[in-house]
Amino acid sequence: MNASPTPAPLRLATRTTRIEPFHVMELVKRARSLEAAGRSIIHLSIGEPDFTAAPPVVAAAKRALDAGRTGYTAALGLQALREAIARHAGQAHDVELDPGRVVVTAGASAALLLACCALVEPGSQVLMADPCYPCNRHFVSAFDGVPVPIPVGPAGRFQLDAATVAAHWGEAVRGVLLATPSNPTGTSIAFDELARLVDTARARGGFTLVDEIYLDLSYGERPRSAVALGEDVLVAGSFSKFFHMTGWRLGWLVVPPALVDTFEKLAQNLFICPSALAQQAALACFEPEAMALYRQRREEFRARRDYLVPALRGLGFGVPVEPDGAFYVYADCSPFSADSEAFARAMLEEAGVAMVPGLDFGEHERARYLRVSYATSMDHLQEAVARLRAWLPAAGRTGVSVPSSPSPAAPP
Repeated sequence: MNASPTPAPLRLATRTTRIEPFHVMELVKRARSLEAAGRSIIHLSIGEPDFTAAPPVVAAAKRALDAGRTGYTAALGLQALREAIARHAGQAHDVELDPGRVVVTAGASAALLLACCALVEPGSQVLMADPCYPCNRHFVSAFDGVPVPIPVGPAGRFQLDAATVAAHWGEAVRGVLLATPSNPTGTSIAFDELARLVDTARARGGFTLVDEIYLDLSYGERPRSAVALGEDVLVAGSFSKFFHMTGWRLGWLVVPPALVDTFEKLAQNLFICPSALAQQAALACFEPEAMALYRQRREEFRARRDYLVPALRGLGFGVPVEPDGAFYVYADCSPFSADSEAFARAMLEEAGVAMVPGLDFGEHERARYLRVSYATSMDHLQEAVARLRAWLPAAGRTGVSVPSSPSPAAPP
């Protein structure tokens, strides 16, 4: 009997070559492997809250499951949830939001994908900050657009401003994608500057897409949403971060009124609908008991930040900009190493502390920075600092003097 011929490899779409691996996941896989071998690893890598869904949310999910409310919903999401999201925008950010503009999505990733599907032409350019969340580049590339990362640094709090966007705007530019607060830097765009950014894009016939998934995890003044800057601004939100529902995969997108039908058509064809069970559960996020818990947890994140930033500085890391949102510190490791990726690998293997090198977040000074996540307990943060205090001198990382005692923990 003749052997079947070896089939030729399938030909992949060219766009797949423009989407890079998520390098942080390789580091996480190695950390898990070390744990499986019996090593103790402190995870300061993944951007996932250590808190899980609030008890009222879990109870609502159980009720929905028992009642069989698990069938398809409207592509735009449950009307009650769209209304609840709009009310939350008013209560938390003092903006009027028509629930008819809210598109419930399968996570903020689906929201940003829908926006790029609707707005990005093949070959058109979308401006964004460098560093930024890597998937933002890839959402654009997935629809054959061209992401244009613009280098930003500590002087601008790692964020774009209107003058920089105007200077980079050309004929091929279709719009700008912003994130405030940002991953990986935890920094926000001042609202007045955000308004100027929107005006800059608007004056050139371009769109502004704003990722606000960390907006409710802001630690300064009451945060203001880009929803207030006009009905032509698209704004993405999420239940993953402030509401601690990462694996539930639920988010939303605020779209211009004239485009709701287009987004409904796209959502119907690409996703059918978001998870019915997650939507039913998310309605409970806005109950007073749950909101009180979320606010308390936000203060715990603030306390962790207030411990970690001075502790990192005391160890010799540079923290040129204090984060004012999310749960990340963008730390400069150049006093110890010229290669943040090699430094992160050594730190994981030798000290048992996992951080993310700047490799994933763009090209600009990526060998200089680490993203440090404080989405973990204060005990773990203190243990990580203790391990680094012991490891840095032992490993010959002598760029600076290392203190003999940690900064005191902030009260919970």
